[in-house]
Amino acid sequence: MKAQLPLDIRLMNMASAAMIVVLLSMGALALGMWALRHPVWTIQAITVHGDVAHQNVVSLRAQLALQLRQQVSSSFLDADLQRVRELFETVPWVRRAQVQREFPNRLKVTLEEHVAVAWWGQSGSGQLVNSFGEVFEAMPDDRDDLPELAGPVAQAAQVWGAFQQLGPELARLDLELERLELNDRGNWRARLDSGAHIELGRGTPDRLLERARLFTGTVGQLTQRYAGAIQTVDLRYPNGYALRLQGVTTVTDAAPSGNRR
Repeated sequence: MKAQLPLDIRLMNMASAAMIVVLLSMGALALGMWALRHPVWTIQAITVHGDVAHQNVVSLRAQLALQLRQQVSSSFLDADLQRVRELFETVPWVRRAQVQREFPNRLKVTLEEHVAVAWWGQSGSGQLVNSFGEVFEAMPDDRDDLPELAGPVAQAAQVWGAFQQLGPELARLDLELERLELNDRGNWRARLDSGAHIELGRGTPDRLLERARLFTGTVGQLTQRYAGAIQTVDLRYPNGYALRLQGVTTVTDAAPSGNRR
């Protein structure tokens, strides 16, 4: 039978083993810290890809140089990718940025730019609507060919959706939709490039389209009978609409109801 070691010797052995474990752990930690700080992991470049139609890559880096140095001066392994993404998304025209690590010491940034489809508010306001119905701040190079949308910012996507439905319908009569507005009361109003105004009333974009189709499907009969450019159209009638031509005023079908404003 093996003799049991005295208690003091066993305690000393346990303490020695614990010290060895601590020393090995500290050594591994020091080695890891050294490896993380090794020059091979220092970020050497940030490459930019994707949509850069409104951004020169060189000037883009120059705009963000100081902030990027603060965020990526550390190791490639612990660079804050989310913060780098947020920095790029503060640049005008950048809708979304995706940041990835490229082994061993590069960051790859892929940009998605806004595609401007309309002014928000007034032409030249500095606020635009993109193809997703999102409002953003920027100034386009060509400011003349964009329509105007207006309304509560939270409903910008709905206004853009309504514009996409109404525009082609009116274009059937060679009428170009220049402005579409949703006011705080929920009433819709449109303006054509000729300066004519259309009162569309309340409702969803689908309901507005129904009213517009009633107008486009019958107004030709009136314009053949009455000469004059369209000045105003009121589609808020339950079974028809009111039309004012230059020098002529007429009401189709039903008499006006209480919803006329």
